[in-house]
Amino acid sequence: MVSRKAFKDATARAEERRAEGPTAVAARYIRATRRISVTLDTDIEVIFSADRAQGLAQARPADLSDIEITPSGLGLHFPKLDADIYLPALLEGVLGSRSWMAASLGKKGGSSRSRAKATASRNNGKLGGRPRKAGDRKTRMRIAG
Repeated sequence: MVSRKAFKDATARAEERRAEGPTAVAARYIRATRRISVTLDTDIEVIFSADRAQGLAQARPADLSDIEITPSGLGLHFPKLDADIYLPALLEGVLGSRSWMAASLGKKGGSSRSRAKATASRNNGKLGGRPRKAGDRKTRMRIAG
């Protein structure tokens, strides 16, 4: 349970943050393109792909259509998914937690194909391949033996 002081402190921080930048006044799901549209109090519209946001990628259209704007205007809540998007982070291009974003970027980079990547892979293979991790069984056996 949240104490009254913690609640007051959080409310004060939200009010300060609200004064610093735009807030959401409307949000809707665009079924034809699987995109979320957010209208800001500055009359700017921000649109992003649901498939690129943490917690929304595998969602059904019916689940994405139900969007609530938090009272501060700083967040979007998808109650059917129990997923949240923080507006200031969204405006910075952050569509999920740090670990989720890192995994997403790593997956994208790992699947890229280029001549430079193929050359680097071949050269690495000639050197004996990828170095073993410290916890690797063969590495431990060599150290122990």
